[in-house]
Amino acid sequence: MQIRISWPAGQLTATLDETPTSKALVEALPISASANTWGEEVYFDTGVSVALEDDAQQVVAPGTVAFWTEGDALALPYGPTPISRGGESRLASPCNVLGSFDGDPRLLSTVRDGDPVRVELV
Repeated sequence: MQIRISWPAGQLTATLDETPTSKALVEALPISASANTWGEEVYFDTGVSVALEDDAQQVVAPGTVAFWTEGDALALPYGPTPISRGGESRLASPCNVLGSFDGDPRLLSTVRDGDPVRVELV
């Protein structure tokens, strides 16, 4: 499954694995939300509520598409967050891993707090 995430200054596509969370997300698309930034991570509410999966992770590779179950939000790290150790991408808490971006995740650095974000199926 492939999704497109767009914001005023750019867009990226991501390939999602077949997981319970990615299926729930795709069923809710398209989604429009307001972006939040936290260090080198963009996150935003999806309106989707799912359980934490058994293989949830807190430290992920930059460019991972993750789902933060505590905030019903997509969490999109492209570098270190305020709680990272070294250059790792450490999320606020364990998140469900959905897939990864197809292009350079550093494009997410152009997202500003409050930017409108849209997620749709490609």
